[in-house]
Amino acid sequence: MADFAVIGGGIGGLAAALLTARRGHRVTVFERDSRAPGHDLDQDFFDWRRPGVPQAAQPHHLLGAARAVLLAEAPDVYESVLRLGARERHELDWFDERPPYRPGDENLVVLQSRRIVLETALTDALRAEPRAHVRYGEPVTGLLVDPSASPPRVRGVRTQLGAYEAELVIDAGGRRCGTGDWLTGAGCRPPVVERHRTGIAYFCRWYRLPDGRLDGPTRPWTVTGGTFAGCAVFPADNGLFAVTLFVHTEDPSRGSLRDPAVFEAAARMFAPGAAWLELGAEPLCPVLATAGLDNRWSALVDEQGPVAAGIIGIGDSITHTNPTMAQGASLALWAARRLACEVDGERGRDPGSPDFAADHHDWAVRTLKPWFDFQVITDRAIGERFANREFRAGPAREMAALFECALVEPEVMRARARVRHLAATPDEAYGTPEIRERVESWLAAHPDYVPNALGPDRKEWEKITAT
Repeated sequence: MADFAVIGGGIGGLAAALLTARRGHRVTVFERDSRAPGHDLDQDFFDWRRPGVPQAAQPHHLLGAARAVLLAEAPDVYESVLRLGARERHELDWFDERPPYRPGDENLVVLQSRRIVLETALTDALRAEPRAHVRYGEPVTGLLVDPSASPPRVRGVRTQLGAYEAELVIDAGGRRCGTGDWLTGAGCRPPVVERHRTGIAYFCRWYRLPDGRLDGPTRPWTVTGGTFAGCAVFPADNGLFAVTLFVHTEDPSRGSLRDPAVFEAAARMFAPGAAWLELGAEPLCPVLATAGLDNRWSALVDEQGPVAAGIIGIGDSITHTNPTMAQGASLALWAARRLACEVDGERGRDPGSPDFAADHHDWAVRTLKPWFDFQVITDRAIGERFANREFRAGPAREMAALFECALVEPEVMRARARVRHLAATPDEAYGTPEIRERVESWLAAHPDYVPNALGPDRKEWEKITAT
């Protein structure tokens, strides 16, 4: 049995604590916020100010990858999420008749839910674990580091209330955590950080469907966009849904989208926004703006090896990704599961050793980094399109055509869903002869196809957003 200290009580930190405690380890979570999720979901979601988690009120979807971890490692948590109101939707239910089953289809399910639902379920499960303890309102302010070891050995954490020794420190404190400064301040080499700005600003508003209705229309597709703006609808739990508009961070119309009247008028210019807002939904909050986002990869291993032993990162502490692909929770749960398996008592591995830190890094590079890189490429394409207000032909047109083709071709939709749910890389899913042939046939049947032509033209947009 080992003592673990977890920095941060978000999704990654809670999951890591739960899964390791269930394998017999003592775990203490140090959470900055003095408040814990309860059972009043709406109050926790709309009234809880969480400056350390600015994305908490933004839309979230749990992809098949995250769902698979919960079903395998914590089925009780998954049952709790459903009991709290989350809804399952299979990607292939887009079609009036679901195509014949293929192995892996069971994982192409998105869990429609707000973030607070999963946090509440994880918190409830962790409370029932005798080996786990959460210290709310006690943020970590530093690390206990033995500089005489090679590499330096992290032996615990420090807070304003005292010092706590641990066999392993799990950094789940997110991108704003001070781990890098604490390590360099103790004489360690700095983490290796790769950062890419997205150039995308998001504007979101939450609504509740009319009484007695838990879901909206199946069609049109819930995400659409043009050369300068896009719209997405995120169905969630308990009859709630979010409408999100996204533009370039330097778009002059950006400021006016904070106005609820302007926001709704602009959202209705896109098919999914219009379809959902026409249901007579009740707005639940002002327009929530988010910008200045980046994709950031942070490694505690450089060309010389681990910068320190006794500490690893999970969740946003190692890979923070822009939410356009909703993969953050999945990557965090992957890391929590991997950590729990690696410290399982039967393996007998020393979690404080340099080899353990190096192996965790190697796993992250193989497993998480490809999805980080895919997010960077995707966001760069969106940002350039919004900045230049044009769509370039070539491979970009073919990829856009693949998404359009998926709406009428079940096999292409299955390939698209496998990528979305992190079940296959784009090369694996889209590179097969069958998928290439179907997309080529679709393009041949639509010779005048112009990608991202849906939504308003610029003149209409500026008329709506003029202030």
